[in-house]
Amino acid sequence: MLDTSKHKGLRKRLVDQLISKGISSKPVINAILHIPRHLFIEKDFESYAYLDKAFPIDSNQTISQPYTVAFQTSILEIENNDKVLEVGTGSGYQTAVLVKLKAEVYTIERQHVLYRKSMKRLNELGYNPKSIKYGDGYLGMPEQAPFDKILVTAGASEVPKKLLLQLKVGGKIVIPIGNIDQEMTLIVRKSKTKFEKIKLGKFNFVPMLKNTN
Repeated sequence: MLDTSKHKGLRKRLVDQLISKGISSKPVINAILHIPRHLFIEKDFESYAYLDKAFPIDSNQTISQPYTVAFQTSILEIENNDKVLEVGTGSGYQTAVLVKLKAEVYTIERQHVLYRKSMKRLNELGYNPKSIKYGDGYLGMPEQAPFDKILVTAGASEVPKKLLLQLKVGGKIVIPIGNIDQEMTLIVRKSKTKFEKIKLGKFNFVPMLKNTN
């Protein structure tokens, strides 16, 4: 699995684009600069891996646009050893970014094909989360809760209550809300019963589905 000087140059160009679009978190920029996105993408699209675009992966899912990955990750302000739940492992690229930020990552994927592929890929590349689970993202990982941060990589029609309850007081969840164009939404748990919601603009995600496949 090669990561050539050409790949590194293309990543630098991508990072410059992200900075120009307003991404300012140095840890996030550093993660994207060093993680070989071309190794998380289907072979047919590998030569386009460092364009700021989403691409299809297995099971009618996508690898998110790098700007979206950077935006969601930046909003959460990940700190060393934060306990982070990722809902929707997908290709494993976002997982790798979280691991690179030295978070304690728990990730869940409902598509069995993607679950197996991402588990193998992340292990081979050395971006090992604490746990990869095959399961329904709407249910989260109650056995590992509470979490400091939760990142959802699919569009939900509403915020899953079970995810909110798995958040620590003071914790944050970033989730796209809506059926077609989603509103990126940051929710901060202020107390046991109080949550603050902040809308952060329109994005486009595949839908968040229930159960496993």
